Parts: sequence; structure tokens; C-alpha cells
Amino acid sequence: MGRKYFGTDGIRGRTNAGVMTAATAMKVGQAAGTYFQRGEHRHRVVIGKDTRLSGYMLENAMTAGFTSVGMDVVLLGPMPTPAVAMLTREMRADVGVMISASHNPFEDNGIKLFGPDGFKLSDEDELAIEAMLEEDLPLAAADAVGRARRIEDARGRYIHAIKASLPHDVRLDGLRIVLDCANGAAYQVAPSALWELGAEVIAIGVEPNGKNINLGVGSTHLDAIKDKVREVRADIGIALDGDADRLIVVDEKGHTVDGDQIMALIGSRLAAQGQLRGGGVVATVMSNLGLERFLNARGLELVRAAVGDRHVLEKMRAGGYNVGGEQSGHMILTDHGTTGDGTVAALQVLAALVSSGKPASEVLHLFDPVPQLLRNVRFTGGKPLENETVREVIAEAESELAGKGRLVIRPSGTEPVIRVMAEGDDAEQVAEVVERICAAVRKAV
Repeated sequence: MGRKYFGTDGIRGRTNAGVMTAATAMKVGQAAGTYFQRGEHRHRVVIGKDTRLSGYMLENAMTAGFTSVGMDVVLLGPMPTPAVAMLTREMRADVGVMISASHNPFEDNGIKLFGPDGFKLSDEDELAIEAMLEEDLPLAAADAVGRARRIEDARGRYIHAIKASLPHDVRLDGLRIVLDCANGAAYQVAPSALWELGAEVIAIGVEPNGKNINLGVGSTHLDAIKDKVREVRADIGIALDGDADRLIVVDEKGHTVDGDQIMALIGSRLAAQGQLRGGGVVATVMSNLGLERFLNARGLELVRAAVGDRHVLEKMRAGGYNVGGEQSGHMILTDHGTTGDGTVAALQVLAALVSSGKPASEVLHLFDPVPQLLRNVRFTGGKPLENETVREVIAEAESELAGKGRLVIRPSGTEPVIRVMAEGDDAEQVAEVVERICAAVRKAV
């Protein structure tokens, strides 16, 4: 069955266009509510959101959908995605919902669903719910309609969990940290947690107005945090994205530390402590070859998954790994949660910084990335990767890079673009290969 609604990370789109409407949100609530009503207990869903203007509309629509099929609703308000996953499990809810489009601009929004175990849904669950979206679902009897209530202690519960993830003998006293919350879901909880752990926190991106989420701030727009780190002479900068499941770090010199370097740090540190499970780290096909070489030199494995934190987590669970993530900053540490958590991952980085007593620039850059180039080619229709000429050009490029680099070409799961990535020891060869493939794709479309 083809997918009309669910993509690589739930349902996502432009607000009030296509699938991302109040009508769709209500139908998703009805379908998910019906699907997860198992057993004889009173059924419950927890719903969180980020700070987008459209969150009010979608939250109310989903509340109507869930209550109409007899499920009670617990509203969390603005909360990070990992907080929703945690509270779904802790509150023994049957399903959890995060209303967010992550790092996208405010005009977009999305719906992520979690099962009662706090993990994102499997493909089978998503396909089953998607099929139900096309059906007329039975509604609850008048006396069985669900109730909705808002809880006030959600932030406190999550802050406690964040702090508990830091080793008990580590404090952040004396650290000056610039924290960029992207005007998103973590704008209250992340600064509070770091401050309570002793840090001096200079917070930016903490004034959401419904339209400024990810606007010039956050993990995908680093100029603001780099400038602030240098301005206040901070020890480190921590940049989250709109729903706070992603982390990018900036060292005291204003240099970027991406997800690959963060995985290298956390993975090697846990290995040295005898706490790394699975014998390695799970990343995606987009992670730099330098990370793979760094881990291999220490007897550790890099397992590659398809792009998307859900695919990373699937491989982690299948192989018993406890560290995984993406170059873009999704960090999944299953010792502390069931999905990516930028703030928890940041605390592991800060713990390494504290224990080393060295500047961030010396602690966080553990390997030299090989030259890597990513280009996007937008298309309006068809399947350019099935074009015979494109296939021939790709095959030639793979042969040229064999043993010296890698080539990854894939369609985006969220927009009509082909992503062309190459990496290798020869930067000129990498650039030439990428341009040749992009030209072939452009010609094909």
C-alpha cells in the first residue's frame, strides 16, 4: 500500500494545505484512538506540541478526534518530543502524540505518534492507522465520550528526568553555557535543567511567538549561537531544534561540532567505561567516513541505517546498541530514553567536558572528517533515479570512488528533491562526482 499521510517521521506538511489540516488531525485522533483501544481499562492519550501558531488548531482537532472515540486526553502543552515519549510510558497512556514539524519553519507542522512503550510506531502500525483514515470509524456512545484535561507538572517531571541522566557525581558549576532553544518546545525546560545543575546559562531562542520557531536560531541556523558564544566568552554552546530531539554543539572558538563528532565522543567514552553495548554505534548512511575510521581504530563498529532516527532506533533495538544518531544531530541514548533527546545528549557532552578539565575545542573534535559534499536536486514529477542515463552515471561514480570514498543518492522523504552525497579523501574528485550526478538528474527531470 502506498503512503498518503505518513512519511519518514510521522505526518508532516504545510499548515492548512494538503494533509496538514484540522480535519486530518481530527481523523488521525479518531483512527489512532480506535487502533490503540485494547483491553478493558479506561484509555488515555497524552498530547504535546511545540510553539507553532498552528499547534493550537491541531491540538484541539486531535483532542476532538480522540475524545469522540472514547479516549481520555491529557494535554502537556509545549514540551520536547522526548518528553512526550517519556510521559506516554510513565503515565501508562495507550498512545502519545507530538504536534511538531521539528526543524521546519513555522508554516509547517506535523504529527508524531508513540506507542504505549514510548517508542515511535512501526511501519505496520502506521500503515494500519493510515488505512483507517479512509474509513468511517464508529464513534463512542454519548455516555462514553472521553474527557480532556491539562496537567501542570509535565515540565517538572521532564526536568527531573533530564537531571537524572547526568552522572550523580557531575555538576556543571563554573561552566558558562550558551543555550539556543530555537524558540521551540524546550524554551522553558532546557534552561531550567542546566541552571539547576549549576551552570551559568545564557539562553537565546527562548521567546516564542508562534511564528519564530527555528527562525535564524536553533541547530539548523548556527550563526546566532556562534556569535553569542564568542561575545560572552562561553565555554560551550548547545543548539537544539524546534522539538528538541536534535543537538548541535559549538565549541568555545565558535566551531561547529556535528552529530558525528558527538557520537564519537559519547560512544568512545562509554566504551572506555565498559558501558557501550553492542560493540559500536548506529548511525545512518550520511555519517562521515571519518567517524567510521575513528571507531574502527578503537575496535568499535559503525552500523549504518537508512536516514531517519526511526530507522536508527530499529537497528539499535535489533542489535542491542545503546548509542545511535545522525550527523544532523539526532542523538538516541537508550539508557535514558526511547527517542532522540538533544538535552540529554548535551548533558553527556557536558559531563565529558567537566571530567576532562580541557577546553571544548580539545575535547569535542575527535577525528578529521573526510571531504563530504551534499547537493539537492529539486524535481516536479517522475522518477529520475530510474532513468537509464542517471543509473549509468551513478555506476561510473561508484566505480571511481571504490575503496577511496562513498556515494549515497536517495530521494528525500519529506520534499521533492534528490539528495546526492559523496565523500572521499580527494575533495576535487568528490566535487566533480557530485556535480556530474546532479547534472544527469537535472537533465532527466
